[in-house]
Amino acid sequence: MKWAALQQERAPDGHWDELRGAVSVQGTTPAANASAGTEKPATLSAAWLTFIEQQNTAATPGTAELNTRMANLQRQVRDNGITYNVYAASDQPQRPWSLDLFPLMLGHADWQQIEAGVMQRMQLLERIMADAYGPQQLVLNGQLPAALVQGHPAYLPAMHGVPPVGGRYLSLAAFDLARGPDGCWWLLSQRTQAPSGLGYLLENRQIVSRQFPQAFEAFPVQRLAETYRTLIDGIKARSPAGAGAHIALLTPGPYNETYFEHAYLARYLGLSLVQGNDLTVRDEKLYLKTLQGLQPVHGLLKRVDDDWLDPLEMRADSTLGVPGLLQAVRSGHVLVANTPGSGFLESNALLGFMPALARDLLGQALQLPAIPSWWCGEAAALQDVLPRIQSCVIKPTYPYNTDRQSFEPVLGHALSRQEQNEWAGRILRDPDAHTLQSWLPLSHQPTWQAGPNTANSASGAEAAGAIQSRPVVLRVFAVANAQGGWQVLPGGLARLGTREGIASMQRGGSSADVWVQSPAQSQSQSQSQSQSTSPPPSPSQGPLTGDTSSQRQRLVTSRAAENLFWMGRYTERTENTMRLVRLSLEILGSENQNLPCLLNFITRMATRHGLVRAGVPAASQAHRVFERSLIAGLWDKELATSVGFNLRAVRLAAASVRERLSPEHWRLLEQAESRFFKPAQDHTEATSSAPSTPDTVAVQRLLADTSQMLAALTGAQTDRMSRDDGWRLLSIGRHIERLEFLSSALSEAVQLGLIGEQAGFDAVLDLFDSTISFHAQYQQSRTPQALMDLLVTNSDNPRSLGWVAHTLRSRLRRMGQLADGATLPLAELVPNLIELTPEALWPLTSLASRQPTQADSPLPLHSALAHCQTAARDVSDQLCGLFFTHSGEARYSVGA
Repeated sequence: MKWAALQQERAPDGHWDELRGAVSVQGTTPAANASAGTEKPATLSAAWLTFIEQQNTAATPGTAELNTRMANLQRQVRDNGITYNVYAASDQPQRPWSLDLFPLMLGHADWQQIEAGVMQRMQLLERIMADAYGPQQLVLNGQLPAALVQGHPAYLPAMHGVPPVGGRYLSLAAFDLARGPDGCWWLLSQRTQAPSGLGYLLENRQIVSRQFPQAFEAFPVQRLAETYRTLIDGIKARSPAGAGAHIALLTPGPYNETYFEHAYLARYLGLSLVQGNDLTVRDEKLYLKTLQGLQPVHGLLKRVDDDWLDPLEMRADSTLGVPGLLQAVRSGHVLVANTPGSGFLESNALLGFMPALARDLLGQALQLPAIPSWWCGEAAALQDVLPRIQSCVIKPTYPYNTDRQSFEPVLGHALSRQEQNEWAGRILRDPDAHTLQSWLPLSHQPTWQAGPNTANSASGAEAAGAIQSRPVVLRVFAVANAQGGWQVLPGGLARLGTREGIASMQRGGSSADVWVQSPAQSQSQSQSQSQSTSPPPSPSQGPLTGDTSSQRQRLVTSRAAENLFWMGRYTERTENTMRLVRLSLEILGSENQNLPCLLNFITRMATRHGLVRAGVPAASQAHRVFERSLIAGLWDKELATSVGFNLRAVRLAAASVRERLSPEHWRLLEQAESRFFKPAQDHTEATSSAPSTPDTVAVQRLLADTSQMLAALTGAQTDRMSRDDGWRLLSIGRHIERLEFLSSALSEAVQLGLIGEQAGFDAVLDLFDSTISFHAQYQQSRTPQALMDLLVTNSDNPRSLGWVAHTLRSRLRRMGQLADGATLPLAELVPNLIELTPEALWPLTSLASRQPTQADSPLPLHSALAHCQTAARDVSDQLCGLFFTHSGEARYSVGA
């Protein structure tokens, strides 16, 4: 009764109510029934009774507790960086994944029907695929129309007659199901090209199970991890290299709406996450471009639709695929899951032919019924169904991105009489492109709608909140195992729509975890076999496969290496320029704001690093104008050298190697960027009507906070990533950037005479982030030689040019096994400053003047600093030529 009182709305009349396990009938609201005492707990389904009994709620309905759990769930989604985007723009924050608090719970009997039906349909789809690319008897005998097979845009004639690698066309398929008013599950559609959801459902499971651990254990819920192991083991077993095969996951890239899932699965399954330009075909074999050279790829789990796989044989404008990939598949040298050409199986029109095909091909009746479907290309079907268009859903026969007509599904009962007639005319003009399906009242799943005072619920205050009802569609997955059979993942991805109907995830839909009940008689056995009901392991725990080949050294693709290199450079550049801005603002607001050497220094440094636009007066000419320009440039999106631009560049580079970053690392990146740009947005809104003077104090506080987050980010890059060649390039990028920035800054400071002024001396220490170290080691000794010792020749100070150069040399030597040792000569380009003495850089004879005149001989320091800057640029250019652009000698090239 307490839970019934929370339910503001139940399933609409005639729809199955998942909470009660029965079809909803017309009556008063649940809350009114509960208050009148007519609502009984016995009316709830057995699964929900088990779930509620484990919550141990107080005498009150417990909205505060549920609100707190919902807040925890949403925070976990944000912390894990789970996103789903509509082709996210580079300058827009990624949208968090939408997940509901309550799971969809399936009893053992329900799951038996689904499991048996899905396995049967997988066998049928495999038989249809084998015939379509083999003898084509189904079309010749009239069992399937040619327009739905050879006439379908997703059918690939180039694959006809090609035996599937490993003897199986399909390795993975997804089925969208819905429960009808009769309580049975019906098939709505099937996905065979690149079905999504496998990664999201794992995250759903880990998050939701933590919110209800007692209910999760008491239900009990079947585990998911075994099926993922089955998928990879099956692909390896059928691949040309067997158990030692190298499997990669092909993604369209970080701008794809489900890229989070691609990176997540690559980590979880221990696969190489690759994009099309990471791969090349040589001698009809597929290779991965890595820092170690070309590495063979034996299996490809693709998340790219077939149209885009091979620009040589399909879409010529595709930059997502690999030229020559289809030929490698035809030659039997690489297994692609699924075999290219399976897209025609996804046609809505095919469902209407499946019952007869099951009888003919399998000798069985279908155990999992599909929504009655009529392909309008058949004259008899068109004549039968067109008069009933108001009770059907109008769906396209063919997919988007083709020359065949396509459109969004349309509900017939939502159309006016005139609109129904217009649609009937369209169907008659092009019947092949239209398929009609019966409209099925979808079952409704209870969802938790948290109140506006959720934040206060943790303190004990009762916040508003209610159980609402939403339509649900269940996506389940079937995979091929290594023994030649099929296995259905015991769970799935539940998609929740709006009150009016199912909405796609791009248009405001949500998701829910799916709990499948374990059979009671096998519960004790499963526990004895360590098949506990705990959530699947985190991706950070490593791949599921247990063979020794999974323990090989991690491959670093050329693309990943380039992004890691620039991620390191952009991170260091952001830190350096931010420190320079902070120093400039402090000088302009201190008692030293009229010191000419300091004003000239910050003007030249800000101009050199593009922190102010051309034409801005120097700081010595107009303090406040220079200050405002410096602050305005922080968020200047058109200024490629601004702090904001570089901070965003860090995130974009990291997005391309997200599978290599921990969730904490990625969260730091997003938080640093969002917090930095929020004041800019607030300032834009506040000054949309009238400009105002920037709040320098607030800007300094923001810069200080962002610097702290960047320090944490540096720690994540330094201490939380594997020391492979990719990490070394990241470190090299950071040290190249630091060597060039600090050497140029010190050169400017010496030339402008800062060393001879106490304020200038302190400013140099501040820019090098070495103030505390200097005072601890040298106390009151403010000689140039002491400064040279700490900032140039010191081997223990990580901000010393000597330490930076020494570490850079070490990293380059450590990569000497790559490109025939081409990085070893690069290490010799970097000066070995720690072997010098401070007096060698700044002789004692210059002590009296502190700054030599033009007539004096130049300090040896100037030559050393110029050497540092030249070496940093040369090493960067040659590394890019060696590993990224491959513009060096041919023997180093791994390009196509």
